[in-house]
Amino acid sequence: MAGLVQRLKTRPDVNAQPLSLLSIVIPARNEEGAMPSTLRHLHVELSLRKIPHEIVVVDDGSTDSTWQVLEDIAREIPEVAPVQNTGLHGFGRAIQCGLNAMKGDAVVIMMADESDDCRDVVRYWDTLNQGYDCVFGSRFMRGGGVIDYPWIKLVLNRVFNLFIRLLFRIKLNDTTNAFKAYRRSVISGVTPILSQHFNLTVELPLKAIVRGYSWTVIPITWRNRRFGVAKLKISEMGSRYLFICLYCWLEKTLSRGDYKKPATPDDPPALPHSGASHPTLS
Repeated sequence: MAGLVQRLKTRPDVNAQPLSLLSIVIPARNEEGAMPSTLRHLHVELSLRKIPHEIVVVDDGSTDSTWQVLEDIAREIPEVAPVQNTGLHGFGRAIQCGLNAMKGDAVVIMMADESDDCRDVVRYWDTLNQGYDCVFGSRFMRGGGVIDYPWIKLVLNRVFNLFIRLLFRIKLNDTTNAFKAYRRSVISGVTPILSQHFNLTVELPLKAIVRGYSWTVIPITWRNRRFGVAKLKISEMGSRYLFICLYCWLEKTLSRGDYKKPATPDDPPALPHSGASHPTLS
């Protein structure tokens, strides 16, 4: 497509501050069956890799024994920090509650059902430490993959992500996936966060890209949940996704850089808008 900007990454800041603590923010609603294995596997993986971490789990109004399970695990694993969202509920609200509670200078947003691979969290941390502000995962590039993905969700996912790629002229092909990593400065820099539901998964990366934060993409894997019931209701989310995409596009088009990441004297020059030297998304 002539004139289409095909960017897969921007240049990291070689002078970026080294990271000292990784926060993993996990929203949880009625996840009593999934939480023990999710948290134990994640903690073991990060401990083996000697990554200083905290795991902030936000109980978003569960009606089962999720909170009791979290309290029990927190006594077993001190790095687990349960938080209750006592306000209005919703995926986006729960994430914001966790972001407000986190202590780390970097964050990975992760799902409670162990569909995200904890080994990818380690790769996110390592890539952030190369100087990137954001690291996005793609399940649909070479090295990534999905297991037992419901076909209707897969079709809708591919269509909507293509829409985002064309609208924002980027090569990131898995924008809607929640599993991403950010420096704390990015979270502060993309405020105010508007999304109260699953459309937050789109708002955070698009705002970060539009506002000039550095980013790159790594392959990740995803498998369907083994416990509980998926919370995403496709019929309820179409207009919300569309709204936040158009909001970010209008900011990109009309804001004249008013919300851009503050420049520093050490900032490297921008890369030319070409993806020729980068890996190819499949």
